[in-house]
Amino acid sequence: MTSRRFFQVDVFSPRPGCGNALAVVLDAQGLDQAAMQAIARWTRLPETTFVFPAADAASSYRIRMFAPHHEVPFAGHPSIGTAHAVLAAGLAQPRQGMLVQDGIAGRLPLKVETIDGIGRIAIGVPRAQLVEVVDAADARLAAAIAGWPLGALPPALMDGGRRWWVVELADQASLRGLSPDWDAIAALAQASAAMGVFAYARVAGNADYQLAVRAFVGNGRRFEDAASGAANAVLAAWLDRQGALPGQDGRYVASQGREVGFDALLELRIDADGQVWSGGQVQTVVTGMLDW
Repeated sequence: MTSRRFFQVDVFSPRPGCGNALAVVLDAQGLDQAAMQAIARWTRLPETTFVFPAADAASSYRIRMFAPHHEVPFAGHPSIGTAHAVLAAGLAQPRQGMLVQDGIAGRLPLKVETIDGIGRIAIGVPRAQLVEVVDAADARLAAAIAGWPLGALPPALMDGGRRWWVVELADQASLRGLSPDWDAIAALAQASAAMGVFAYARVAGNADYQLAVRAFVGNGRRFEDAASGAANAVLAAWLDRQGALPGQDGRYVASQGREVGFDALLELRIDADGQVWSGGQVQTVVTGMLDW
């Protein structure tokens, strides 16, 4: 039996228990796809990642990520949490403050920095593209958002590898009070090959965050995501396209997960080149050895 280093971390979390949980298996050489899928099913976490040595000098390490029932080409919180575990285990060192993750989605940069004495990791996400802008009365969308008090921007379908409908609510209270119609959201997701609805509202006069967001996943298993780096990056690209970014200098913080018992804070930034960075803090919760 081979022992492998194992981490369980909490991503986008200022303290343990607030963000999105992730299992990370280091030293994954020798595990085939069936074994990795079985481990991911066993952990019962949203994703489990597996770390392999870099194939060449252009990347820091290789990664594969699995949900309990399928492999995932890319997701934000597993990428950021894996980088945290790799650094904690001493498997890679940043070069000029950067790591490079090599996976199915290609080589993606991760920025490692310390702000006000607190470590943060952000991933450079491929910029989402606009598929279409629609009226709230669009036949595909109307049932899913029926009765929602909408904000100023129109609903839009964005594609960042996974498609999301982004829908602005009038205010934070309206957003947090939503009771989603899961049947309608699932029908919308199926009709448009989307994950579901990513709803958001602007927050005025709050020092901790500028947006509140909720991710209603209707594609396959129906659930509300506790914290999604990729979905927030899709929204950031839409807001940037509309000239409607909150915060200052292309930076803002989004609050996600309170409605499902969490309290994640995701840090978004659009740099001078238009690159979207999605990140935040990560907490180590479990370290040990996996015998499989």
